[in-house]
Amino acid sequence: MSSSNDPIVIPMIERRQGDLPETNTSDPETLTKEAVLSFHNISYRETVQSGFPLRQQTRVMERLSSISGIMGPGLNAIMGPQDGSRSLLLDVLAARRDPCGLSGDILINGKPRPANFKCTSGYIPQNDVVLGTVTVRDNLEFSAALRLPMTVTRDEKRRRINEVLELLHLEKEQNVKPRSKGLRKRTSIAMELVTEHPILFLDDPTTGLDLRTTTDVISILRRMSMKGKTIIFSINQPQYSIFRFFDSLTLVASGKLMFHGPARDALEYFTSAGTVAYFFLDVINGGFPDTEEDGHEADENEEFVERQHQVTGKLANMYAQSPLHSATRARLDQLLGEQKLDRSSAVETTCVTPFWHQLGWITRRSFKNFLAILILLLTGFQCITSVTAGELFVIDQDRFLHEHTSGYYRVSSYFFGKLLAELIPRRLLPSTIFTLITYFIAGLRTSVRGFFTMTFTIMMLAYSASSLSLSLGAGENVAAITTLLVTIYFVFMLVSLSLDTGFLPVLSWIRYFSIPHYGFRALLHNEFLGQNFCPEYNTEEVSRCQNYVICTGEEFLEIQGFHLSSWGFWENHLALACTMIILLTITYVQLFRSYGGNFLQLLKEI
Repeated sequence: MSSSNDPIVIPMIERRQGDLPETNTSDPETLTKEAVLSFHNISYRETVQSGFPLRQQTRVMERLSSISGIMGPGLNAIMGPQDGSRSLLLDVLAARRDPCGLSGDILINGKPRPANFKCTSGYIPQNDVVLGTVTVRDNLEFSAALRLPMTVTRDEKRRRINEVLELLHLEKEQNVKPRSKGLRKRTSIAMELVTEHPILFLDDPTTGLDLRTTTDVISILRRMSMKGKTIIFSINQPQYSIFRFFDSLTLVASGKLMFHGPARDALEYFTSAGTVAYFFLDVINGGFPDTEEDGHEADENEEFVERQHQVTGKLANMYAQSPLHSATRARLDQLLGEQKLDRSSAVETTCVTPFWHQLGWITRRSFKNFLAILILLLTGFQCITSVTAGELFVIDQDRFLHEHTSGYYRVSSYFFGKLLAELIPRRLLPSTIFTLITYFIAGLRTSVRGFFTMTFTIMMLAYSASSLSLSLGAGENVAAITTLLVTIYFVFMLVSLSLDTGFLPVLSWIRYFSIPHYGFRALLHNEFLGQNFCPEYNTEEVSRCQNYVICTGEEFLEIQGFHLSSWGFWENHLALACTMIILLTITYVQLFRSYGGNFLQLLKEI
């Protein structure tokens, strides 16, 4: 970059009549299907803990500081260096952050933002969470079925899906599974469009895309905004050919507001600041250091970072004293005054579809995903181990978080749908195959009842052990910990089986915490009850050697302390069932709490 102090001027093209509409929010009440979002003195604080586990220090960091602005129909870009401010501001506006650290007001058309605003607006995360094992149309049908009211007919839903496919030029790819980044991004946008929400949030929609795909995505957003949609997105280092299509620009750095106004006025505004204009070009070109992700590099350039913070403070003060800020403040004060007169409009919204409807669609989608890996399951036989059960929720975390917070379904619908469509099939088939192979090879008793009893016992054992993995794997970022804990516990359970043989009687109580213990006892009861190992000897001969020879299964079971009644068999299955219910309950509570739910919300959903 040149070191000259001459002002830098990049000519902006004039907007034509056919281009994007100007953002006009002077009279928000006249908007019908359009929405104007305004935010007033937004500040956000986070509590950060540092130090060793036993000597942690807690401090409060202000991530956003007194940020205000207005965003209406059009393309509203949020830019800034890679310090997390732009994504944080986007998430706060989209109601995707914990409101405990939030202060200020966020209004929609001059009225308080609904308590469940995230269910009535669209949000597309940076990492696409579309299901890649079903087609583009399948993903859109899933979104329409769960996010549109039950009063919308099937024909109306199909019409909306076809319109969205046409708008995004996806007609030829509607029966293709979204595997490429570009197709996944367009599918994510399409899933939000079928709901026809007036506001759409996107977190860095062009990250990881090449220039051609980026242009396609921005073109899609441009067409959407021309239909009256309010598009709010964060973006990093856009090309000028992309930047020129933005309607409004919000520039944040270090949690402070540097600029908020028409995007075409940004370069002229920063040029008027003299050499400070280089800051804006640094943001465009990515020259501003990443103080969070590249901490080591920032330490080596402390002087440079300090200079940039000085520039940040200077720009924030300059904008606070600018005519742009004064004009925005006047419009915000008018909206805030109207909001104070109508706080009663902030009503809480809920999911628009009932529990059974959500359960059916989640089960249907999960079965499609299961059929796609059926051949792998049959050939690899990898699902026979219980450790893989944790994958049911671990690998689906991002998708569940996005869909649940967007109002697709309740936690209970997702939980039971995954159990019915994935856990049960993944354990039923391997358990049956395992019994078919081992039952006849091991030479067990040839009885139809004995075979099906063993199959049932193996299934109960598999479900109970899988429930343990689920209870540990339902939280966030616990994949490695889950694998370690489950492995240790399974080793412990296998060792505890030796305690049934009388080894270390002092520790015999440990076996009651072992899941295989109950399955092992049920299998012994099934195999030995009714067996006669001395059929060639008469009763008198056997009675003389009863202290030395065990000729019946009942004798062996009595020595082992079994009840010979049917209760001696079913008590073990009851223990497995209770274990499974307790662990699945823990799984559900853990799943609910891991994503921001509290006890009152849990009771309300139940």
